[in-house]
Amino acid sequence: QVSLVESGGGLVQAGGSLRLSCAASGNIISIDLMGWYRQAPGKQRELVAAITSAGNTNYSDSVKGRFTISRDNAKNLVYLQMNSLKPTDTAVYYCAANKITTYYGNDRYDVKFDVWGQGTQVTVSS
Repeated sequence: QVSLVESGGGLVQAGGSLRLSCAASGNIISIDLMGWYRQAPGKQRELVAAITSAGNTNYSDSVKGRFTISRDNAKNLVYLQMNSLKPTDTAVYYCAANKITTYYGNDRYDVKFDVWGQGTQVTVSS
């Protein structure tokens, strides 16, 4: 079973920094796309940043220049470095992965799509 586990959330003052981590596990051979989403109270979940296995990145306009996404393909990890945090960044941050190839031995492969973590709370105080 494939799972994603986030860590690194917390409470920080405006202008501060946090680094989120997400570890994927479960007989994984490769992961095509990984990303971070967030959902603030009363708002829809939105894409924050995404990164392909080749390292190509995409950011929402609201975080460009402040957040950096990176990944370690060998360890199935993805990170989100968040700098110059604002109160408007307060949200639950979710790790997501798409097209995860897994191997279970005896030439048995599987591909998982749209896998999500449980989320980690980020609160930025003014």
